[in-house]
Amino acid sequence: MKAYVFPGQGAQFVGMGKDLYDNSLLAKQMFEKANDILGFRITDLMFAGTDDDLRQTKVTQPAIFLHSVILAATLGEDFKPDMVAGHSLGEFSALVAGKALSFEEGLRLVSARAMAMQKACEKEPSTMAAILGLDDAKVEEICKAIDEIVVPANYNSPGQLVISGSMKGIEIACERLKAAGARRALPLKVGGAFHSPLMEPARMELAEAIKQAEITAPICPIYQNATALRVTEPLQIRQNLIDQLTAPVLWTQMVQHMIADGADNFIEVGPGNVLQGLIAKFGNVQTSHAASVTEG
Repeated sequence: MKAYVFPGQGAQFVGMGKDLYDNSLLAKQMFEKANDILGFRITDLMFAGTDDDLRQTKVTQPAIFLHSVILAATLGEDFKPDMVAGHSLGEFSALVAGKALSFEEGLRLVSARAMAMQKACEKEPSTMAAILGLDDAKVEEICKAIDEIVVPANYNSPGQLVISGSMKGIEIACERLKAAGARRALPLKVGGAFHSPLMEPARMELAEAIKQAEITAPICPIYQNATALRVTEPLQIRQNLIDQLTAPVLWTQMVQHMIADGADNFIEVGPGNVLQGLIAKFGNVQTSHAASVTEG
């Protein structure tokens, strides 16, 4: 069974999507529609901007979303998912590719998400760190014992968990996790504590936009970050999407559930190959990257 998976923030690179724009009329039309919706030419920044341009939250999230959903659209009849899933931001891409959200609605939500998260980051300095080589339960135990906001944020694969919280909380956690045997405790260059209680102002702001969005039943089950479970019911999709900003990304659990439900062929749709690398660690599955069926 085929599972199409969509990457999140951090997969961006200068030049992303230009081949689609140049070789597919459909892609060009979708990119130009995105420029109109956003009110600025994001394509200029994606195709020929700088790394700093792409690191701006208002650019990063829509750029990755656009690359992913437009690539999926150019797959044409080849896009036949048995299930879809996305990592954090990638969940919005998965919902659009799976026809639960329209392209326009998805882009507006992603843009609103980026702005809300940026405001939350500016309100209180915070950060994240990647913890490698330690059991998830041990990381959870150590985080709970710290008298600061610090929580598991991304369960990426067995032995790889990202934590999120206050600057001081992350500093203390890294020291204690290394002392407990973590192979690495690596602070990340991110704008804030994503998927933590510190994103509550952003969650509340985005919730209003999500409540107004039209969400329909997808063409196949979607496995969502907040629960890791397969979902097809629009009301549940909506609630999980609202919960996503402050809940951890249960990617490890999502992949485990997809495999248990029959997935043996995972196809990454979007920039980079981060998800292929994570999924390959689960063994006995095929991973690849989507190749578009471009038009002349």
